[in-house]
Amino acid sequence: MLHRILVPIASSDSVGKYVFREAFDLAKATGASLRLIHILSLDDKDTPGILSLMNTPESKKRWEEFEKPGLDLLKSFANEAIAAGVSTEYSQSLGSPSRIICETAKTWEADLIVIGRRGISGISELILGSVSNYVTHHAPCSVLVVQSSTSAKSEHFKESQLAKTL
Repeated sequence: MLHRILVPIASSDSVGKYVFREAFDLAKATGASLRLIHILSLDDKDTPGILSLMNTPESKKRWEEFEKPGLDLLKSFANEAIAAGVSTEYSQSLGSPSRIICETAKTWEADLIVIGRRGISGISELILGSVSNYVTHHAPCSVLVVQSSTSAKSEHFKESQLAKTL
């Protein structure tokens, strides 16, 4: 029986809404609670530099701008789930997504992790690493890997192509 479902949400791609939807449907059907998490990675291209860690008003503003999209997405999903009667909490942290997901699953005693997959493989996966692959091999509970839909893959491809041209 599922009681606790951990849902890592990546705000940088459109797969997050499919991951949330899958976890939400499972929680609603089983009466499980959701814990939505978003991890800010120091490896992200938009991460403020090390100089922004200084305690100045400018650096605080830059970090708030960096944190806001992830928190807004988590709040939006949490509000939707709560409105539908699904017990939901959320958090955002900074660090290695793979490790934080597994540590959170262990400390929160999750029964299931519902995670998305970007669809990279081969050399790209070797170089970039795969969060879903790491979690599948190191999680303390079952893992459901949600494949992105064709439209989500198309959106992600368009976003990555646009990013390359900028």
